[in-house]
Amino acid sequence: MGRPAQNFKTERAVQPCLHALARACQHHGFDTLAFCFMPDHFHLLVAGQDGSSLPDFARYFKQLSGYQSKRTHGSALWQISYYDHVVRRDETVEQIAAYIWDNPVRAGLVESSLDYAFSGPRELMGQA
Repeated sequence: MGRPAQNFKTERAVQPCLHALARACQHHGFDTLAFCFMPDHFHLLVAGQDGSSLPDFARYFKQLSGYQSKRTHGSALWQISYYDHVVRRDETVEQIAAYIWDNPVRAGLVESSLDYAFSGPRELMGQA
């Protein structure tokens, strides 16, 4: 979803974004399949329903979370753009989710992806 202007290192920074993510998913017809708030960037895997618009979803999510961050921290949360990737036929959702969840392991932050507090959804992590 892009690099934030501030770091996602605390529950206080991540929780408002999770709340905004849930609202944006509900509002725009997306399901969250995997996410990971790294200290300096964010990964997200979502699945849309027929008629769902990723640009509209991303704009709404960034607007909701950015507004809260601006009020709380006094600074912008997101860069203007983001990078998206459509799942190819040779990729599985499970592979992509595992890649997202393993980011903290590859970065040396934890030894197991399950030990990282800012990844989820937790109920899906053991299934990949």
